[in-house]
Formats: sequence, C-alpha cells, structure tokens
Amino acid sequence: QVQLVESGGGLVQAGGSLRLSCSASGRTFSRYSMGWFRQAPGKEREFVARISWSSSSPYYADSVKGRFTMSRDNAKNTVYLQMDSLKPEDTAVYYCAARAPDQSQFRYWGQGTLVTVSE
Repeated sequence: QVQLVESGGGLVQAGGSLRLSCSASGRTFSRYSMGWFRQAPGKEREFVARISWSSSSPYYADSVKGRFTMSRDNAKNTVYLQMDSLKPEDTAVYYCAARAPDQSQFRYWGQGTLVTVSE
C-alpha cells in the first residue's frame, strides 16, 4: 500500500496562489501515476490534474487549465499542485491520489487538505 499525505491548504483571497504538496511512502513512487482531485460541499469528487511517472505530459481539467500546474520530484517522493489565479469556485477539499502501472484507476488516496478562496 502507498501512503499519501497532503499539505499546503489554507485560506486565500480570490486571485491569490497556493502550492499543495503530497508526500508518498510505502512503495516505489517513481513509476506511479499521480493525480489531484477535489470535492466541494454538496458536489461529487472531481478530477483536477494528473501526471505520469516521467512528468512528460501533465493533464488538467478544463476548469483549472492555465491556472494550475502539477509537477513531481521523484527524488523527494513528492508531487505538487501550484494553484494561481484562484477563484471562489476552487474552494474544496483537495485529495492526492496514486495509481500503479498495472491499475486502471486511482487506488490510493490521501486524507485531503482544505482550500478556501474568499471573495
């Protein structure tokens, strides 16, 4: 099993920035695809971004494209989500997730970190 711990959430004003971090342990991190998801009050969990082990082609949801940037540092077993130009609708609990090379869906999840964006 892979253990994931998110950090970096907080309260910011609209237009501000935050960087979320996700530290991984338990298995070989470098070959896992990693993802970020979020869940706002009253809504289903939604996809935000994902990145392969090679970091060659991050993929983003349309709602965050151009504002969020995902990256990873395999030497530190850590992935990041740089969030710029934040909007109130970005308010949610953000979850880090991991998918092994032989898995078709994200199996491992962190506990989440809360991001609140005020007007």
